[in-house]
Amino acid sequence: MNPSQIIVLATPVFLLLIALEFAWELRTRRGSFGLADAINSLSLGILSQISAVFTRLLRIGLYTAVAGSLSLVPAEAAQAFWTSWYGWLLALLFYDFCYYWHHRLGHEVGVLWAAHVVHHQSEHYNLTTALRQTSTGALLGWVFYLPMALAGVPPLVFGVVALVDLLYQFWVHTEHVPRLGWFDRWFCSPSNHRVHHAVNDRYLDRNYGGVLIVWDRVFGAFCEEDPREPGVYGTRAPLRSWAPLWANAEVYAALARDAWHTRRWSDKLRVWLKPPGWRPADVAARFPKPPFDITRVQRFAPPMHPGVAALVVLQFVALLALSLLFLWHAEGLSGLHALAWFAALTAGLWANGAAAQGRIHWLEMLGLDAAALATASSATGWVELHLVSKPLALLIALIFVATSHRLALGLRQKMPQTPPQAASAGVERSLAGLCWLLAALAASLAGDVALMLPGLFIVGLGAFLLAHLAYLVLLRRDAPWFASKAALAGTLAAAAGVYAVLWAGGLPEGLRLPVAVYTGVIALMAAQALGRARTLGDGAAGSVAIGACCFMLSDGLLAYNRFVQPLPAAQLAVLGSYYAAQWLIVGGWVRGRR
Repeated sequence: MNPSQIIVLATPVFLLLIALEFAWELRTRRGSFGLADAINSLSLGILSQISAVFTRLLRIGLYTAVAGSLSLVPAEAAQAFWTSWYGWLLALLFYDFCYYWHHRLGHEVGVLWAAHVVHHQSEHYNLTTALRQTSTGALLGWVFYLPMALAGVPPLVFGVVALVDLLYQFWVHTEHVPRLGWFDRWFCSPSNHRVHHAVNDRYLDRNYGGVLIVWDRVFGAFCEEDPREPGVYGTRAPLRSWAPLWANAEVYAALARDAWHTRRWSDKLRVWLKPPGWRPADVAARFPKPPFDITRVQRFAPPMHPGVAALVVLQFVALLALSLLFLWHAEGLSGLHALAWFAALTAGLWANGAAAQGRIHWLEMLGLDAAALATASSATGWVELHLVSKPLALLIALIFVATSHRLALGLRQKMPQTPPQAASAGVERSLAGLCWLLAALAASLAGDVALMLPGLFIVGLGAFLLAHLAYLVLLRRDAPWFASKAALAGTLAAAAGVYAVLWAGGLPEGLRLPVAVYTGVIALMAAQALGRARTLGDGAAGSVAIGACCFMLSDGLLAYNRFVQPLPAAQLAVLGSYYAAQWLIVGGWVRGRR
């Protein structure tokens, strides 16, 4: 049984204990739970586990290689010692000591904090916080356990004690267990770990122990919880987002920005190695940040409609079930199949968080779910699911756009100082744009269906040509033709390059003219979208422009795969970029109307 399957078996226990804690929370009303926060923490736990399928080489493979080739203890002697009862106990203590320094330096070195910060972002403190884990910790974390490999601790023993140490730490993430007397003096307990998660001045960067708190007492990092000063949880630079991908990337991005902006080359390196919060003097002067003030801390809790909340919960339950199924079978999946389902699950987790935060409409969430399933089912050959999910993705997009007409009809109420005639003209322009967008999506849906059926490639090509023409007209309605000449030249040059590769690769003679026309039209559409983004200068227009460029990428990959030579993971790349294009344009246009 592999570690992923052990986590699958442990999950019902975790969920039962979380449910019991929540029931106690309802009785005591401590305020230690938030629905969206809990789902976000659990989603990050899911993302951590499904991504671990691809980082096993770093976590176990490198350890095994070092233990097998560089161990300072002869293999037979090491096996006999570390598998005895006292060897197992010593191995657990050894691991906990290594974990202590891994954990401590995770708070004292910027690049290590970038990985560990995920666990601290929750502004609540409950058992879901325990499952809120990083997806990037394996990149550097393996280094801290090499002493065990050098000491000859067998990989099996290492894996078991690592799992024991990890599972132990689950129960200490609660506000509902009081101080435990003598136990608090020796072990990591809920009281000790509450101190660790708090951002109060007296508690900050204390109590790093995993199982034993003795390490903190020995190395001067222990702080006792004071009942007169309750902990304030989260980080001093709050995440303020339910996006699981951004939760993993935010500190890396901040470090990269500071490294980019600082002028001294030594500071470009020091940014990554200095403690969290350290910034080069020139960067701090140019881009100042306000000092942390604990009296102004407010929990991140954007409002969520009850219906959306119910849908978010249902989607999370479905994602959890699918993730457990993926983890159970991950060892037997090919690399492509594992990557396809990982991408689909990640997309679903992102969409769920975005809907909970109000960044996307619930119909967008469902459409992205269908798009993710269509992409994964195509890449893995699940024909029945693909036949349903592929047309469903654009059907939902059509419904979403059709219902967005209320935005246009509400313009008059949102512009009370606008003359009636001008307001009516604005509504008419918006409704006309709506019609062109619906036409583009309807043509795209027809193209999708045609490409799913044998012998209708030319029909599908024609349908997508009409879709791109409709998009071109749509993008012209609120911007001049090709406002960016550089974008026009770039997209036409890219299209010409793609066409030249297709011609040289054996494009059939009968398709040369249609493909040339198609390539030219999509290049013009992308150029118009880029020029429009430059003219309007807002994020919604930028989203549409990125979507148009994704269309060029998707169609280029599709043509190369079909006419030149098969590409690895072609369906994953083609459909992934295709659905990114459609939903970026749809979402950007609708938000632009707001």
